[in-house]
Amino acid sequence: MLQYYITDRRAFPGNATQQRNALLARVAEAAVAGVDCIQLREKDLFSRELEMLAKAVIAAVRSSSDATCLLINQRTDIALACGADGVHLPGNDLPASEVRALWMKVCDRAPVIAVSAHSVEDVRSAEAHGADFAVLAPIFEKPGTDLPGLGCQILRLACGCAPAPANTESAPQSRFPVLALGGVNLQNATECIRAGAAGVAGIRLFQQGSVQETVRRLRALE
Repeated sequence: MLQYYITDRRAFPGNATQQRNALLARVAEAAVAGVDCIQLREKDLFSRELEMLAKAVIAAVRSSSDATCLLINQRTDIALACGADGVHLPGNDLPASEVRALWMKVCDRAPVIAVSAHSVEDVRSAEAHGADFAVLAPIFEKPGTDLPGLGCQILRLACGCAPAPANTESAPQSRFPVLALGGVNLQNATECIRAGAAGVAGIRLFQQGSVQETVRRLRALE
């Protein structure tokens, strides 16, 4: 099961410096614990600030593990500049195929490309354009929001584990990796895996409590 940690330094207590230090400590801890992938998603930062933070995060991760993949949210230029493993693309961004072509023009190392999805159709589009995997959200309704969860039946369809309704044209054709995001916790992660998800993603899931214990309990579900 893939474990995908999405960062949010502002969720940590303290001033900006304390939040930055807490984030660096958490990504290092996540790498040691065996989290498969970390998405640096600090969208409020200007380019120079984001690049500096990305380099610090990469140093923290690489000093802890060679196995953890680091993706930069949306900014392919910064991912290339800081030596990240790839990018996470919002659903309304350039197609993964175009980003991959741009990346390979300046780098001989193939990128890992994840794409955000909010429907079965979005997942199919990500697959068609050559993304490595899609992150489908929100699976569960989150407290304090008006955004309804897609539910595990939609997740099942997206993962290719159930036939589509007869009046649709979105029947799954493959087992393209799909990660579940949105309200996922240690209690309902099992439902996601049973629905065919290749793994789970989250901010609070990995950023609160002991990440080592979270990883251990998620691995027990495999």
